Amino acid sequence: MKRNIIKDIKKKSGMGQALTPEGPTAPFDWWMFTIVLTLLAIGLVMVLSASGIVAEKMNGDKYYFFKRQLIFAAIGGVALWVAALMPRHWLYKLQYPALIVALILLLITLTPLTPRINGAKRWIPLGPVYLQPMEFVKIALALYLAYFMSSKQKLIKTFSRGVIPPFAVTALFCFLLLMQPDFGSAVVLTGILFFMCIAGGTRFVYIFFALGMAGAGALALAIAAPYRMQRLTAFLDPFRDAHNTGYQLVQSLLAIGSGGFFGVGVGASKQKMFYLPEAHNDFIVAVLGEELGFMGITVVMILFGLFFWRCYRVVLGQRNLRDRFTSFGITVILGMGAVMNLAVVMGVAPPKGVPMPLLSYGGSNLLATMLCVGLLMNYSRTVRQWNGPS
Repeated sequence: MKRNIIKDIKKKSGMGQALTPEGPTAPFDWWMFTIVLTLLAIGLVMVLSASGIVAEKMNGDKYYFFKRQLIFAAIGGVALWVAALMPRHWLYKLQYPALIVALILLLITLTPLTPRINGAKRWIPLGPVYLQPMEFVKIALALYLAYFMSSKQKLIKTFSRGVIPPFAVTALFCFLLLMQPDFGSAVVLTGILFFMCIAGGTRFVYIFFALGMAGAGALALAIAAPYRMQRLTAFLDPFRDAHNTGYQLVQSLLAIGSGGFFGVGVGASKQKMFYLPEAHNDFIVAVLGEELGFMGITVVMILFGLFFWRCYRVVLGQRNLRDRFTSFGITVILGMGAVMNLAVVMGVAPPKGVPMPLLSYGGSNLLATMLCVGLLMNYSRTVRQWNGPS
């Protein structure tokens, strides 16, 4: 009887579980992993379908982009497991080194070492591949903001020490992105800061003031650069200039509309035949909608919904404040990517080059996405037992 009482005490206190500096560990969230693998498989099929025509014309090999995406997925898989198994105290030593590396990478994009592609200097050539630093800047910023919001809770409502540091760091990165120029990515970083400030407890008056300043700055930039204003007007009524500024959005809407309920079939898209620019990249969801129809997009949206529900469970289940802020910041990165891509493809937001996580072609984005998933799986091991069943 005495032994049974001791066992009950251990069970209730968590002593029967493996202990780490973060607390009792649980198994990985295999539901999250399965959902990610399913979305990745759908993405690989759609990249193969959407890129074949372009790849054959540009590279003489219709499997060119597909094979590269497979390699990126394999490397991303390694990154996922490294992040999932990384001791958390190692991760928490990286907030400043990661910021410094991100800063250096953005500075390199502004040098003559990087080519200008489509009017912007956003990629660093590394032999046969191109690195897009912005994808990793988001993670570095999220790690820093999570550290700041968790360790400065007593100062977070003050202006000089609770508001200026995170806003200044974010503003620096936004400035470097605008120099590329990459207005949309600056908006993404601003969005990450906004959600982290809401979660961290920053006073609403400071947040609203900052939003007002950012909105005024964005309007000034749009007025100063005619092409940005053209994008805004094209977004409001793309069919008014369907052969110029509204062309890409019109082709995206035509692709989605042509799919009907069940789609025209995998590989049978017409819009990917040089009508829809970036069909295998930022607008891959439009091709998915044409080939798999309303049912295909619905399945993908359900999978993303289930994925973010698992993320929500991970965030709320953390005992440690820094763990909670970090997992929340990583979730915001993935959530903003998915929502912004859908908004652009469906004409709800102005055109912006935001790839769809796990679906769009691109090594930097896929690697960063898999890294984020790995971190979330790492945090899934310390979800509180009372936070609902698996």
